[in-house]
Amino acid sequence: MLWLALRFASLPLEVFTRARAAQEAYPLAVADGAGDLVACNEAARKHGVSPGMPAAAAAALASDLRIVPRDTGAEEAALERVAAWAIQFTPAVSIARPAEILLEIEGSLTLFRGLKHLWVELVSGLSALGFTPTIACAPTPLAAQWFARAGLAVRLRHDDALRASLPDLPLEVMHAAPETLALLQNVGARTVADCLALPRDGLARRVGPDFIGGLDRALGLTADPRLFFTPPTVFKAVQPLPAPAQEAEMLLFAARRLLNELCGFLAATTNGAQSLVFTFTHHGREPTKLTLSLVAATRDADHLVSVLREKLERTALPCPATVIALESELLLPLASRNLSLLPDAGREEEAAAQLIERLRARLGDEAVLGLKRFADHRPEFAWRACPPGSVDAPAGPIAGRPLWLLQQPRPLSEVAAAPTYDGKLTLLSGPERIESGWWDGHDVMRDYFVAANPSDALLWVYRERNEGARWFLHGFFA
Repeated sequence: MLWLALRFASLPLEVFTRARAAQEAYPLAVADGAGDLVACNEAARKHGVSPGMPAAAAAALASDLRIVPRDTGAEEAALERVAAWAIQFTPAVSIARPAEILLEIEGSLTLFRGLKHLWVELVSGLSALGFTPTIACAPTPLAAQWFARAGLAVRLRHDDALRASLPDLPLEVMHAAPETLALLQNVGARTVADCLALPRDGLARRVGPDFIGGLDRALGLTADPRLFFTPPTVFKAVQPLPAPAQEAEMLLFAARRLLNELCGFLAATTNGAQSLVFTFTHHGREPTKLTLSLVAATRDADHLVSVLREKLERTALPCPATVIALESELLLPLASRNLSLLPDAGREEEAAAQLIERLRARLGDEAVLGLKRFADHRPEFAWRACPPGSVDAPAGPIAGRPLWLLQQPRPLSEVAAAPTYDGKLTLLSGPERIESGWWDGHDVMRDYFVAANPSDALLWVYRERNEGARWFLHGFFA
């Protein structure tokens, strides 16, 4: 087996900073309930601020330091969303709280063309989510965790390499009890190799069997079963903002992080989203809800971002938002599609659906409609408005009729009883006789012709079958 360990050492800070494009714009730190800093950004470190420092002392070093309280609930939720996102790489994903995720990747190497390519895709995807974990690879899950805790991005694939490298790690990576570490340091043990050199029975009596068991599991001498994470059936994510924001671009940056998480979740669960709801929370105001209703289910993050951008540019928030939440309202199965060298109908349909969704986001749902045919011989009654993307079953005559009909037929002038439109018309085909509508008060009696004028424009004209027998223009072919 082969395990990847992801350690999110900066998770308390990144749940806030990943929602901001310019993360180092001002000093920022996170404090726990006791008032001590647990994390800070690079701008704060430049002022001498560091984790473990009391908040009051840190504020004295940096007058513009912004300190936010630690949100352990947001950290745990973010860790679970990253675990759900990571299932697209392997179904064997395990959470090791408070800030680690394990992936068993032996069966995924062929799919991702080897460890190097999988590693690159994983790092790139996590960067798009706004996280920068330490990643380590080892044949056992606990060893991978220890290397990640030591900040060593190793890629150990064989047991021999593991046995050669593991002893060099400091004891702190084992996360043993403080009294255990103090006891070992008193006898001169500073590394894993020092512990392995001590008499096993005596070491077990002094520090307990759990410590020895950890060494055995890390070396692969005993089994280390892990509980695999099961993703939820719906996607819900809440992203606090480091500062209130109202501009579309600032909100869009934070929303993109959530959409990247969503699309990873959708890929892992082989689903697509057809309806999403964004909720923007304000201080002292009712939340603003924004719904993305899509023509077809998708898990294309770039397309979802473009649709959301159109929506945000048309939406005026009553005041700056402090939190963004995303929830999936409707998820549908969406199978993967093999790529083709040549364009296919499926890709054309997908492109058409994406165009419709962007137009609806920009112009409003009520401004973008589809058309479907209706069983009526009268051209002006032979269609109905419908939701875009609806499948149109054949209904009514369409052969020989133009796609461009005038809203109202236009009377034509005549020269020597012949109709004219930018010159005298030449009748090319016809007549097509239509007598219909007596039952609804819109009865018509017409003879339709395809005609051409001197500039070779093709027109659809008709002559009334009554005493006046006037000519009308009803549509254009070209």
